[in-house]
Amino acid sequence: MGLPQLKAPEDESSVSVSYNSWLLKHPSALDTFNQMMSIARGKKIVVCLDYDGTLSNIVDNPEKAFMTDKMRMALREVARHFPTAIISGRGREKVSDFVDLDNVYYAGSHGLDIAAPLRSPTYGDPKHQSRAFNRKGNEVVLFQPAKKYLPAIEKILITLNEKTRSIQGVMIENNKFCVSVHFRHVQDEDFCTLEKLVNSVLQEYEEFRISIGKKVFEIRPDMEWDKGHALNYFIDTLGLGSSNDVLPLYIGDDRTDEDAFKAIRNRGEGFPIVVSSSPMDTAALYSLRNPLEVNQFLINIVRWRKNSSSSKSFCQNFEGKTRKDLLLTPISCAEQRTFDSLYSVGTRYWDCKT
Repeated sequence: MGLPQLKAPEDESSVSVSYNSWLLKHPSALDTFNQMMSIARGKKIVVCLDYDGTLSNIVDNPEKAFMTDKMRMALREVARHFPTAIISGRGREKVSDFVDLDNVYYAGSHGLDIAAPLRSPTYGDPKHQSRAFNRKGNEVVLFQPAKKYLPAIEKILITLNEKTRSIQGVMIENNKFCVSVHFRHVQDEDFCTLEKLVNSVLQEYEEFRISIGKKVFEIRPDMEWDKGHALNYFIDTLGLGSSNDVLPLYIGDDRTDEDAFKAIRNRGEGFPIVVSSSPMDTAALYSLRNPLEVNQFLINIVRWRKNSSSSKSFCQNFEGKTRKDLLLTPISCAEQRTFDSLYSVGTRYWDCKT
């Protein structure tokens, strides 16, 4: 099966008009924040986010996709008040290094490598769940349902590196349980050659599938597990799988995030938020333009949390039940003052928006 073809660029004015029309179906999560939080009142919010293009900008070199200090501060504050997880296509340890927060949970390889607080009684085969220790020495549960594919992934990596060596600009990234073939720097005339090479390599590996993201081919095991399953897995490990008042919030920008959006839609309640400055087909109900707006949204939800008695009661109840497993990390007075400064900026911004 061939890979999806890239679309030709549209006229700038027509893009602007179509984006405004698209916003009618996927309104800004900043503009509709009060409405969203009125729905969230009394609910148990769980926050999940993608990394690249959501918490960090898309950059030419994926090894330098660093998030800003302001984003890290906002994310840390969010994680102090809500259970928070990053679900990325990157390797779990790699995205953990990028985020560098100990009060956040991590899932890498599009959900095929999860470090969770507890075992899931509902999602995932128990044989794929094992006790381990994270880099800080804290005990976690690792869920890795694609371990049997590791030898094949190593062979795919070797073959791709050999066969694409003559194509300038290709970058092959090993994300443990999946392989990313970045073509952002590949010349247009070489793209079809690269596409054919990737397809030819995968013809020998029927148990794998290819998807296309933002200037990247994603190769992963063809199994029934994706970011949507990872979101539900996290909710279950938090003891909220059977709760009828849990409200998941997921923010992401790429095609693989659509699986998480659909999972929320299937639950019948929650906030799927796509990050995009141009119209796109999506299952998300809300939108944000870029990581800068994601940062602002995170600041706003912390502000709402501090002013919401219902949200506070959930946080206290949640912490009381699983505090020892949450690995919550207190922040210093200096860091809190810095966030309060950012928070006041966010307050002024939101007041202007309303």
